[in-house]
Amino acid sequence: MSTAVLLGADGRTRLLPLGEPAAVRRPTAPLRSRTVYAAAHVVPRVSGENVPGAPADVDWDATLAYRHHLWSWGLGVADAMDTAQRNMGLDAAATRELVRRSAAEARSVGGALVVGVNTDHLPDDVVPLSRVVDAYVEQLHAAEDRGAGVVLMASRHLARAAEGPADYERVYAEVLARAGGPVLLHWLGEAFDPQLRGYFGSADTAAAADVVVRLLERHADRVRGIKVSLLDAGAEVALRRRLPAGVDLFTGDDFHYVDLIEGDGERFSHALLGAFAAIAPVASAAVAALDAGDPAGYRRLLEPTEALSRQVFAAPTAFYKTGIAFLSWLNGHQPAFAMVGGLHSARSLPHLSEVVRLADAAGVLEDPELAARRWNGLLALAGVEVPVLEPVA
Repeated sequence: MSTAVLLGADGRTRLLPLGEPAAVRRPTAPLRSRTVYAAAHVVPRVSGENVPGAPADVDWDATLAYRHHLWSWGLGVADAMDTAQRNMGLDAAATRELVRRSAAEARSVGGALVVGVNTDHLPDDVVPLSRVVDAYVEQLHAAEDRGAGVVLMASRHLARAAEGPADYERVYAEVLARAGGPVLLHWLGEAFDPQLRGYFGSADTAAAADVVVRLLERHADRVRGIKVSLLDAGAEVALRRRLPAGVDLFTGDDFHYVDLIEGDGERFSHALLGAFAAIAPVASAAVAALDAGDPAGYRRLLEPTEALSRQVFAAPTAFYKTGIAFLSWLNGHQPAFAMVGGLHSARSLPHLSEVVRLADAAGVLEDPELAARRWNGLLALAGVEVPVLEPVA
């Protein structure tokens, strides 16, 4: 049995014997009852100059291998989104290259892929609405040319330029009219990005939802669904009830996804979640249980992961990417606990210690021995006294 050292905020340590990973198997058939995308992160090149403000230097082999890991569990990949550090370390050139490479890898294995489309390549912070439209369309057509599905992400440029709901409706109408096929919209709450406060024209969620519903009703033939990341389950359920026929809701609520995906007996949410990138095997097995008509099995697998997700996405929520990369490293999917832009420093050791504890409780540590060795080594490097827990050969 492997043992991890846990570190409290008071500096005290205690030992945690790690349990076995959840007993799950890779699916032998596509997942059916829900459409599920895991929002994937990027892995930096260990010898790269991945410091704050520097262009991202990506380890493409490890980054793409992680996408194959997600596809191997029957999950779709949502790429080049906020989990990949858009607006937090992933620059425009690296974003374009990520889309190109991920699209090629998806084609090679028949993996489901959607990619984020935004306006973040613009050099100016403030631009008129016409340039917001053109910037969206530029990235939209580039993604479509690669054969990728599209998520029309919330734009900081639009949030700055829009004077009210009518401006959002105008911009989205013009962009959707130039889309080659149905896309996903994205409503990202201010917990994830404070610069998006008041998106869709109001800081009042109910008023903003009215704008969203008008957009969806007017452009239902151009929209396959909307990803909602408000961390407000009630608001998501209320919006879900109002969606026009043929438009699906994809939950991005990393606090309440268990209930939202299962549904209320009438409607349910599909999933596009950063949390699922960190817990792919268990997430896959849980959805497979729903496929098999076993909601109790679904909850048995997925409910323990929600406490872990709440820790990873704790305020300040925008730094959840650190927890995603940390779990990737613990599970052996990248060589170092490092992130582009130096963002791996965004969470404290006590915070990460609780991630270790909750990951163990949820059964998502794929190789407990490796996880314990890496975590205990990180603590020792930071000057924490770690006892010799195993014989030294």
